[in-house]
Amino acid sequence: MSAGAEDEAWMDRALALAAQAEALDEVPVGAVVVLEGKIVGEGFNQPISGHDPTAHAEVRALRDAAQRVGNYRLTDAVLYVTLEPCTMCAGALVHARIGTLVFGAREPKAGAIRSRARMLEAEHLNWQIGVREGVRESECRDQLTAFFARRRAENKNRRKDSEGVDE
Repeated sequence: MSAGAEDEAWMDRALALAAQAEALDEVPVGAVVVLEGKIVGEGFNQPISGHDPTAHAEVRALRDAAQRVGNYRLTDAVLYVTLEPCTMCAGALVHARIGTLVFGAREPKAGAIRSRARMLEAEHLNWQIGVREGVRESECRDQLTAFFARRRAENKNRRKDSEGVDE
């Protein structure tokens, strides 16, 4: 399997995990940690349902991988995530010593890899991470866009319903 086809296959799994987040009414982001051609960690967004502000897909996948591997250092591992990581997650990737980050869609508001900042390029960091972006970009973006469109429509309907209630 070529590197591009392999990236797409792993991103497909991350998209499936993002769908699990959406089923919980969480922002649909999924992440997979791959080491030596095998999934060693998985995660999807759960900050709301988990009452945990750090429960982003990337952090959950890193925690899962570290437990399975028996080491908090995940050198040579590849993290696949459907959305560009935020600042917190970028820091976690450095601390975990991830070898490569592959993400699908950019995050224009809080993306810390390419969109709003370039955290992984900071000269003071003691670890360098390779980055590939745009893998299954349209699918990743469409999943998020559909989620937020649905959420906006539901909120609009709730407002209409509450305005129409006689008191």
